[in-house]
Amino acid sequence: MEIKSKKLLILYATQTGNALDAAERIAREAERRACLVVIRSTDEYDASSLPEEDAVIFVVSTTGQGDAPDSMKVFWRFLLQRNLGSHWLEGVHYAVFGLGDSGYQKYNFVAKKLDKRLSDLGATAVVERGLGDDQHPSGYEAALDPWMSALWSRLSEIKPNFFPEGPNFLVPNVELIGQPKFQVTYHNIDKMDSQLSSATDFEYLEMQIGRACSMYAGKVSHEKCKPDAFLKMIKNFPLTRASHEKDVRHLEFEFVTQVVQYEIGGVLEVLPSQNPAAVDSFIQHCNLDPESFISIHPRELENHHLDDNVNTLEVPIKLRTFVELTMDVASASPRRYFFEVMSFFATAEHEKERLQYFASPEGRDDLYQYNQKERRTVLEVLEDFPSVQMPFEWLVQLVPPLKKRAFSISSSPLAHPNQVHLTVDVVSWTTPFKRKRRGLCSTWLASLNPEQRIYIPVWFRKGLLPPPPPSLPLILVGPGTGCAPFRGFVDERAAQSLSGSIAPIILFFGCRNEENDFLYRDFWSSHSQNDGVLSEAKGGGFYAAFSRDQPLKVYVQHKMQEQSQRIWNLLCEGAAIYVAGSSTKMPSDVMLAFEEIISKESGAPRESAARWLRSLEKAGKYHVEAWS
Repeated sequence: MEIKSKKLLILYATQTGNALDAAERIAREAERRACLVVIRSTDEYDASSLPEEDAVIFVVSTTGQGDAPDSMKVFWRFLLQRNLGSHWLEGVHYAVFGLGDSGYQKYNFVAKKLDKRLSDLGATAVVERGLGDDQHPSGYEAALDPWMSALWSRLSEIKPNFFPEGPNFLVPNVELIGQPKFQVTYHNIDKMDSQLSSATDFEYLEMQIGRACSMYAGKVSHEKCKPDAFLKMIKNFPLTRASHEKDVRHLEFEFVTQVVQYEIGGVLEVLPSQNPAAVDSFIQHCNLDPESFISIHPRELENHHLDDNVNTLEVPIKLRTFVELTMDVASASPRRYFFEVMSFFATAEHEKERLQYFASPEGRDDLYQYNQKERRTVLEVLEDFPSVQMPFEWLVQLVPPLKKRAFSISSSPLAHPNQVHLTVDVVSWTTPFKRKRRGLCSTWLASLNPEQRIYIPVWFRKGLLPPPPPSLPLILVGPGTGCAPFRGFVDERAAQSLSGSIAPIILFFGCRNEENDFLYRDFWSSHSQNDGVLSEAKGGGFYAAFSRDQPLKVYVQHKMQEQSQRIWNLLCEGAAIYVAGSSTKMPSDVMLAFEEIISKESGAPRESAARWLRSLEKAGKYHVEAWS
């Protein structure tokens, strides 16, 4: 009988890069045990090959309200085919590790669904699924460490051919550091190429973003490099009082390049600009030449993830531009592996010992307190360990990528052609050691002056709130900045009412104080009067809950209860429910309020009301978009 491949397959599905980090960590630990590894994203693997595998490790994250990452959707659809049968994966061993956030209702939903489906298809679990939780004091690694320990122990028993050196063999970390995954080539270039010298400002920026991103594509392979459009800001004004603890802004932008036909309920992704002083400090600290021209491509290493789409013939880019556009040096915290690799390049003994401790299982909790809880940046970490001089290749691999930030669009293209509006909460917080922190993108956007001609690279994508037809009655629940997409919904329906009949909308909004953070007060008021789309004359309604304006807190669900009959009547007319806002408790509290209303108004038991709501979800008439 032919012996199957002894390579361990690790498949990951990531949206932000966390699952890739975890998958690479599992791969490194497997290599330390002399196990050969193949690591692939689910969108780079042919799912029909699964029955031929000996063992597969799945590392999958859950996004939004229990959704699979974009890179997993085709793979998951394949697994759901009915014709596969319960013996399709017989003889295949698997293990699943999930990354999620228990603050969300559908915690680690994707890992749980995948585990069940693999089992239903006849595969055998090596160990019980592991569930990493962002809410844990040590993050997902608190669950990953013991899960991996059980995995190696069990796998070496049932599949000893993966471990040719035996179950107890372990290569010391010091011998495994090897080569970084990326190779940097320096080029002698006297002047910019002619293609760039004749370009307009935004064409030049577009080319630079495309070049930098394509060289960096090994990080998250499904990312789209070229921006969909460039915008310039035309309005920037506060929606909250200056004295209020929160700063929420209304921002309006105009298309500078081609107009993108987006839809209400959509999402705008923005590539933030980093502080030039922080970029310069990082380059100086790492002894790099900001003016040098570089190109970057993956090193051909058998046991490491490579992106087959990466073009190794890129046009060189300035090192400073590459850092500025792709490497998050002053807002994101580095991963544990960053500290492990730093320890190899530390020349001061006390620094080396501290870094080795941080990278060990024993130091995990202390590292979490020092690094993640304090949101220490790459630049701050490097400054805390001055003897470390990491080669640029390692920095390219290990510095967190500069990520696009996603915002719900709060305008309607029908009402505002050639424009996009955003409702931006300027993020700021204080760390346990009383250090002030600010969100990179929201702070940058809030600081922009419409008089400046700054071109903002953006990408459009569909959100979780599909645009409703004008004939569909709507019940909208959007406390805080959750009202942002619904401003677009109301705007659109008002524009549609000029040329035809529309169905009613009732909207529930919530904030702390009527005087301080009543977002878009005048907008809602104008649409609630004079036969506006939210007016009672049109069958609509606008109801605001101000939680701190009286001794007993009042939330949106209390206002919903007050309007239970109106809600029930609209539901009987076939209304769709849309909920947007904070992910903590709000979505589940709102769902419970709907359950109570349906049960009370229909006379049915609570279980029947809950089933009815689930059927609404399945029919595409109950939508939730929540964020942490």
